[in-house]
Amino acid sequence: MIRHRPSGSGHPYSPDTEQRSPVLPVAGEPLRLGVRTSGDVASVDLELIVGDDETRRIPLSTVPRSSRGQAVDGGHLASAQARQARRAGGWQVELPAPREAFRYRFAATSADGTTRSTRWFATRPATWRPADASVLAVDGDAVTVLPGSVEVLDDGERLHRVRFALPLAGTEHVAGFGERFDALDHRGTTLDSVVFEQYKSQGAHRRTYLPMPFAHVVGGSGWGFHVRTSRRVWFDLGAAAPDRLVVESEVSAPSGAEGALSVALYDGDPRSVLDAFLAEVGRPTELPDWVFRLWASGNEWNTQAEVERQMALHREHDVPVGNVVIEAWSDESTFVAFRDARYTVRSDGGPLRLADFEFPADGAWPDPKGMVDALHDQDVKVHLWQIPLIKMRPHPTGQAKADARAAVEEGVLVREEAPDGSLRPYRNRGWWFPLGLMPDLTDDGAADWWTAKRRYLVEEIGVDGFKTDGGEHAWGADLSYLDGTRGDEGNNLFPVAYPAAYGRLLESCGKAPVTFSRAGFTGSQAHGAFWAGDENSTWEAFRWSMLAGLSAAACGIVYWGWDVAGFSGPVPDAELYVRAVAASVFVPIMQYHSEFNHHRTPSRDRTPWNVAELTGDGAVVDEVRELVHLRERLVPYLRREAARTVDTSAPLMRPLYFDHPDDPEVWNHPVQWTLGDALLVAPVLEPGSERWPVYLPAGEWVDAWSGEAVGGAQVVTTRMPRHRVPVFVRADRWDELAGVFRG
Repeated sequence: MIRHRPSGSGHPYSPDTEQRSPVLPVAGEPLRLGVRTSGDVASVDLELIVGDDETRRIPLSTVPRSSRGQAVDGGHLASAQARQARRAGGWQVELPAPREAFRYRFAATSADGTTRSTRWFATRPATWRPADASVLAVDGDAVTVLPGSVEVLDDGERLHRVRFALPLAGTEHVAGFGERFDALDHRGTTLDSVVFEQYKSQGAHRRTYLPMPFAHVVGGSGWGFHVRTSRRVWFDLGAAAPDRLVVESEVSAPSGAEGALSVALYDGDPRSVLDAFLAEVGRPTELPDWVFRLWASGNEWNTQAEVERQMALHREHDVPVGNVVIEAWSDESTFVAFRDARYTVRSDGGPLRLADFEFPADGAWPDPKGMVDALHDQDVKVHLWQIPLIKMRPHPTGQAKADARAAVEEGVLVREEAPDGSLRPYRNRGWWFPLGLMPDLTDDGAADWWTAKRRYLVEEIGVDGFKTDGGEHAWGADLSYLDGTRGDEGNNLFPVAYPAAYGRLLESCGKAPVTFSRAGFTGSQAHGAFWAGDENSTWEAFRWSMLAGLSAAACGIVYWGWDVAGFSGPVPDAELYVRAVAASVFVPIMQYHSEFNHHRTPSRDRTPWNVAELTGDGAVVDEVRELVHLRERLVPYLRREAARTVDTSAPLMRPLYFDHPDDPEVWNHPVQWTLGDALLVAPVLEPGSERWPVYLPAGEWVDAWSGEAVGGAQVVTTRMPRHRVPVFVRADRWDELAGVFRG
């Protein structure tokens, strides 16, 4: 076997062994060509024809096989990564990219002298060249594109990228870019905008599930920008030259085209910039107030008995729950049927109704509707977990097999290019649910086909929403969506369409569109709630997650949360857990969740009583109870402030620079925020911290816990027990909110 795939799997950060890198060669720059072979291959040669020259034969060297850049890092999800990361033999050669069109193939020779060759591949190298400014369509005059900075990557027939620079003043900070875990101010760094599933340590890797090519530039005259594209964009934010912000974007246009890339330049303070952006890409909608209550979840809550037991424990300990998220409810095959349910397979892949199911009394879910009804009687809403794939490994049987066949026959799937140039169903290239089929949820007809199969869950069983997980599975520029959009343009939009489709289902059944997603892109603002994704239980991850929430909020994401104190690995120590819960009281979505642990004991549930038992710290339960009751008292305020956010575009979880763009000190305290208009929050982010500094911007404030008046424009040092977070209230709102904190 010998295999070469010019564009590889589409992993945005790690080329595969068997690909061309870069996929589009740049004349004169290094070009790597690689193949993967079976173990009996003794040597591989490249046969290269440049223009009309004769064939050159160049030997390849052996290299360890890379596998989509996955690293192994504990947890059950990492076991899937490990399978993808096993090292095997590969071959590669590096050479300067030719300056004219070229063809190539590979020939592998086995130890017995047998030779096998790939087919011939052809490509045209491109060259960076200066371009007329007309290649950019610029709306707005907040700043001016720097003269002479516009360049295009041109292969003589088509433009593949456009690059330009904007001025960056010495006092300006650059923030936004969607959900970002590593920093609030990205000046002096580089980053890009591509949806990617980074399993844990997002802050270290600087990758994100929810990017946007939109940013605020704060600290000078005040402006912002939006690169109007769903393709990948790279940003140099004063890293190469401190006085310029360089934007480089993928495009697809004929050579010489005008307006190949559109850019909006917004003028004003951060509120004005965000309002202009949301007016263009879509505004958030107000969700019901129950979303502000505690969300409880554990991946091992995989039976009706266990869910009911956990909810009973919450009542026993007087920790009120507003929403339970049930992840491990389905048969893990259709993601439509409850595990152990009996039913007759619909061979046409059509939707089932509740009456089609029998739920055995000794099964995992003997009465799902009765369970949901009882939870509603207890004032608890219910979310069910989803994945936007048809699972194909192991090979599907029963209803899953019928669904896969029907999806192909109905033509509702995302497709990919086959080696012969034809289109075939796309098979997921990621490490999670590998080779799964993906419904094209960007197409209304395909989305309706998909969500109709879930209608009975809402309409008859009564669930209140869906955890729309895993929106990051679209890899590769060669993908083809049903409207003809290619993957380089459509992949970032898939996680916008995914929760939107489920939201339409919920609304059609008379429910609010409360989806819960981790992936998204420009346009996600209008579709449900979000959480920060997979993370460890560490202080570092705590800080990263707070930065993620503030960055997302700066881009118009209103309903955002995280897995309190991290969901993966051993349970956090008592101090980290309680400090994280205390901070989460003042985050829009308050949720704890835990990763699957193969039902090993002790349980890794993040419930307060489990943390108390495993850490030996019995005070945890009392402290968390007090915090959750505080959150319950805060709900009316959150509801009012969220409504104001929707009306005004001022974020609910608001970075300090939004209200104080001319105050340089706010950048020295990036992990503080105002929650609505009245509250200033400063989480304690380091262990053993008896005292914590808080920056109070100009104005008059009241310490929420002592009632003491404090003047602004200064750093004050607070002393907080671990179950409290420093909170200050604007003095003119203290009478309204004093009762919330005094209980």
